[in-house]
Formats: sequence, C-alpha cells, structure tokens
Amino acid sequence: TIHDVEKPTSARSITGRRGRMVWQGGACSKAHMCAMILYLGLISHRTSSYAFQTISRHRSRSSRFDTSLGERRIGVGLAKSVEREGVYSKFNPPSVFPSDPPEAKSGLPDLTKPFTVLGIETSCDDTGVAVVRSDGAILGEAVVGQADIHAEWGGVVPNLAMDAHKSAIQSTVQLALERAGLKSPADVDAIGVTVGPGLEVCLRVGAGAAKALALEHRLPFVGVHHLEAHCLMARIPSSPLVPPTPYQDQKELVEDELVYPFLALLVSGGHCQLLLVEGAGRYSVVGGTLDDALGEAYDKAARLLGISVGIGGGPVLEALARGGDPESVPMTVPMLQRKGCDFSFAGLKNAFRMAANNKAAEFNVEDASLLEEPVKADLAASFQHTAIKHLEHRLKRAMQICEDRNIYNLAIVGGVAANQEIRERIQALCEKRSLILKRKASRSADPPPDFHCESWKLFVPPPRLCTDNGVMVAWAAIERLKLGVSDSPLENDVFPRWPLGKALAQDLQPLKEQEKMAKK
Repeated sequence: TIHDVEKPTSARSITGRRGRMVWQGGACSKAHMCAMILYLGLISHRTSSYAFQTISRHRSRSSRFDTSLGERRIGVGLAKSVEREGVYSKFNPPSVFPSDPPEAKSGLPDLTKPFTVLGIETSCDDTGVAVVRSDGAILGEAVVGQADIHAEWGGVVPNLAMDAHKSAIQSTVQLALERAGLKSPADVDAIGVTVGPGLEVCLRVGAGAAKALALEHRLPFVGVHHLEAHCLMARIPSSPLVPPTPYQDQKELVEDELVYPFLALLVSGGHCQLLLVEGAGRYSVVGGTLDDALGEAYDKAARLLGISVGIGGGPVLEALARGGDPESVPMTVPMLQRKGCDFSFAGLKNAFRMAANNKAAEFNVEDASLLEEPVKADLAASFQHTAIKHLEHRLKRAMQICEDRNIYNLAIVGGVAANQEIRERIQALCEKRSLILKRKASRSADPPPDFHCESWKLFVPPPRLCTDNGVMVAWAAIERLKLGVSDSPLENDVFPRWPLGKALAQDLQPLKEQEKMAKK
C-alpha cells in the first residue's frame, strides 16, 4: 500500500502485509521509488506504472513541495537558531537590530530620571512578572511555576501551560506590583513582554495581557526577545534585593560592570549558543547546537536514572553527581576533531544511555532507575564531566575568536548557568586563558611602558535569575528604551521561532597552532 502519494507531503511509506513500515523517506528519486515497489512485490507491474506516473505528475506540479523541502535542507548539519536566508521566512520574524535612527512607536518614558518597567514572561511554563527600575533595582517580582501540572507527562504540555498562564497572569501581575509598593499598572512607566521564541500559545497569553495594559494606561510597549533577555541579564547592576553571585567576592566583579562587547555562553533547556554581544539587538552567533541543548541532555539523563523531579532533572542530576566519580564511566567528548564552535549533545545522550544499560546488566537489574545510589552517582558525575568538557573545548575556541577582537569579558546565562559545577569549571578556564595571555605578552619584544595585559573576566547572574523570570524581560526592555526604541502594541505579534542573529564569519588559525604559539 502506498500512502499519501497524491498529497503534497514530504514523506511516503510502504508497509508490508502486517502493516510494519519497511521504508520511509522524503525526497526520493522516481526510479528509487519504483524499484522499491517492484522489489517488495507489493503491487503488480500495472499498478507500479500507475504509481510512477502519479508521482511524476505530483512532482511536476508541486513546486510548493520542492521549495519547502529545499528550505529544510538549507539548515541540515548546521547550528540551530541562526538567522539564515529562507529558513525562517514563513515565520517572518522582525529584526532584533534596532532601527537607525531609533523609532519609538509607542513613545518613551522620561529618560532624564530613573523610570520603572513592568516585565512579563510566559514563553514556556513559568509565569514571571517583575517591576525593575532603570538603575537595576528590582522593586518587586513574582513567579508562578507549573511543575506540578506537567510532572505526570514528563514534559511541558502546551495547552495545559496556556491554561495555567491564563489563570495566573492577572494575580501574578498584581502581586509583583504590590511587592514593588505600587497600586496599579498605571504607576509604572513602560511595559515589556516576551514575544518570542517559545511556545506560541503561551507567548500569546503574556503578550495579550501586556498589550492590553499598555493600551489601557497609554504606556510605552516593548516586545522582548527571550534569548536577548537572558544575555542582557548579566549586565543588570547589583541591587540590594539581588543575592550575590558566587563570584561577587572577587574584586573585579564588584568594581567592574559588564560592558559591550562581550562573549555570552547561553545554556538552557532549549538552547545552547555562543554569542558575540555587541549591544542591545546586535548579536552574532559564534556557535550553536547541531541537535540537542545541554539542559535537555541533563533532563533526559536524569529521567533515565529515575531521579527526574517534575519536568526538570538538571538540578537533581547535578546534586547526585557531587557524590560520584567523574572518571568512573568513560565517555567520549563530542566533536573533538571538528573545527568551529558548534555543540552536539545527541551522541553524548546515546553514550550515556548505553553506559546506563550496561551498568543495569552488570548489576542484574531491569533498568538504570533500579541501580544503587552510588552507581547512579558515578554515572551522573561522568555524564556531567563529559558534557562540561565539551563546553570547555568549544568555549576555548570562541575565546580565541574574541581575543583576536580584544574582547575579554564572558557571561554565562540561561537556566543551566545556575549549575555550580559549570560556573567553577568555566571560571578555571578563564583563569587558564588569562595565564596564557600573560605568558605570551611577557615574551613579546619591547613592550610599551604603559603595556597592560588583558585577562578574562566572568560574569554570571544570580542562580535564581538564570531561569525564566520577569526581571530579565524588564531589564531587556529598559536597555531598548534607553536606545530610544519602543514597539506598537497594535502591530507586535509573537514569534515561536526567532533566531537572535547571523553566524559570525570566522577566519582563524586552528586551536593547536595558537596554543603552540602561546607556549613558545
């Protein structure tokens, strides 16, 4: 039986007598299709000729099918969430880059004095609202999670998430305003809201509420890119209401402010990217994941060990790994021989699954979730160690790209940035790179009298502000308003797929050559 031959779809399948699928594919040649039909003996020669003619007519008249398939092929083998011509054209997302000159479509607050912004975040499963002042003070915030709602499903269910956002949005806005000492949304100076990327049905809840408030109270409105909000979170000034990060006891992180440009490592459940941040709305993708995100890999590993709590297993896996031996279960670091700064975690996930199954067979249990706690701890530690080594390897290349551009500031942002082991390992990497730069500079001939050797500095938001929240949305809106940019609540839409920037052109020496030069 041939299914969907005359429908404009990208996949066709041939099933055997018992309904088992024996072949499936997208863009196949006509000869290949007919050869498969004749070889399997599923239909007669007369029927196969008819199928051949049907496919020929279908291919000749369905240019729309060919075009969509060509668009999909553009991104094959390349990093995700990167702006490329044709890939995201049907979503028609706006440019993140501010217009020149800046355009304030809904007006601006008084920029000559501190102003307040109400930020709303509903891109996934957290309803986050916050009131933030333009000097970085967090006046009030509220977050309503949905872990209990989605726990039985093992992941976020969009319709359930949408209903939860709808029921929580008004009370969460009111609670954030009360904690800020404000009576109503009319008391803030502007409103910002996440409009993408994310789950479309969830984005519409927050965007709809923000637009209604902006129109009702005639306030400036800013549509915020979710990933930009994560990146800019590292720039928010210290506030008495913000608990200190583990690195704020270091002198340079207290006195120095994260200024543009800087390198950002964005790690979350849905994204893993290295971004060159040159300003609000000015991003270049240095590297991105080819398949899965780091947070997703953590969650799958935790679920395989039976330790997942709610819909996220990352923090639980990190806690379990503290009691394990990171060298006990050898795993191959992905993409060691591949140039560039892209990531890949699909192979590591598969290697971990095989290692867990081998341990289950070794201890004669049905699956990995029944293993003893020390064995699980060794598996978790080995997985985390390998995943972070992959981060370090790709990040090292990105740091060399930035060094060629005299950029020495690094920010870790996103939900996985709350991982303490990742913070400590990358801090050590920054210190190592700084030492290499210092040795290289000391061996240079005739340095100028005022010569100063740059060193890498790490900036990390407080752990509670790494995950999705309203604070990051409000701060991203503040940065755009300071540039003189605002959007119209009547025009702004939501964009479930919205790349943050284009790929950065890279023309550098291989890593080993640069390291040899540094050693010399």
